Amino acid sequence: MSNLDRAPDVRELGGLAAVAPRPVHEVYAGKEVALGESTVVRRLLPNLGRRLVGAWCFVDHYGPDDVSTQPGMQVPPHPHIGLQTVSWLLAGEVHHRDSLGSDAVVRPGELGLMTSGAGIAHAEHSPVPHPALLHGVQLWVALPDGARATAPAWQQHAGLPIVQESGASATVIMGSLAGATSPGTAHSPLVGADVAVLAGGDVLLPLEPEFEHAVLVVSGAVDVDGAPLVPGAMVYLGCGRRDLRIGSQAGARVLLLGGAPFEEQIVMWWNFVARDNDEIVEARRTWNDRTAFTDVPGFDGFRLRAPELPPGRLRPGGRTR
Repeated sequence: MSNLDRAPDVRELGGLAAVAPRPVHEVYAGKEVALGESTVVRRLLPNLGRRLVGAWCFVDHYGPDDVSTQPGMQVPPHPHIGLQTVSWLLAGEVHHRDSLGSDAVVRPGELGLMTSGAGIAHAEHSPVPHPALLHGVQLWVALPDGARATAPAWQQHAGLPIVQESGASATVIMGSLAGATSPGTAHSPLVGADVAVLAGGDVLLPLEPEFEHAVLVVSGAVDVDGAPLVPGAMVYLGCGRRDLRIGSQAGARVLLLGGAPFEEQIVMWWNFVARDNDEIVEARRTWNDRTAFTDVPGFDGFRLRAPELPPGRLRPGGRTR
């Protein structure tokens, strides 16, 4: 998925200075952002207070939206460098096509994982016809320096491992949780899990204490770390936790995100994650003049043009604003 903002901010991320080494409880509300002509997302990360959770650098939550009489998701071809995109649906379908020739429909319960490596382009649309509801999340994972030159790749996995706990079940989307490991290729230590809490459920999830964690509420009212949260809210929990209590009176779905603090200094602008200004400038140039990125096969419509860069040089920086 793309950041379609025509005047995107420069995001300076990475380093350990702003990592909370002990448990904290920081609640963030999503910022509504238009994605194309027909979808509005709630952007939870990056936000004004925090840039990263482990290697997770971008979190969009969309829906549930009634798209029965609407086109649904409409994201034209656009490029990525330096990251992985993680597509996870709770309802609906998304048609993914990329410059490798991948052509796949992602459905609820399936992991759609795209690794950009040095460069990839893709497009995402609701199929025609498509289900009436569309609800999901789009996540980005920053690639560590040693994996940035890896070959671009697309993976789709169904039948992901499920951790059963009293009062809840957790589908492991990325990384590992409670001894269960996703088949999705991860290039840094992390966890991403969809936790379904039953009505009246009260679950104690095991955590990796060296990781920092956050929880995004995607549906239902829930208590996280002893505090109530509503759908669309995200709470950052810091490091140093060996477990986390989550409960819900009526049932809820939450996304658990975490990982080892990302030590490298990086720059994120538009759909690019890089290490310095020159990489961003070059990626933007080669996308706009079509000299480095391959087109998406079978796509006949227009492709997004990279917006103008802000004045001055982009510089890598810290994890908070």
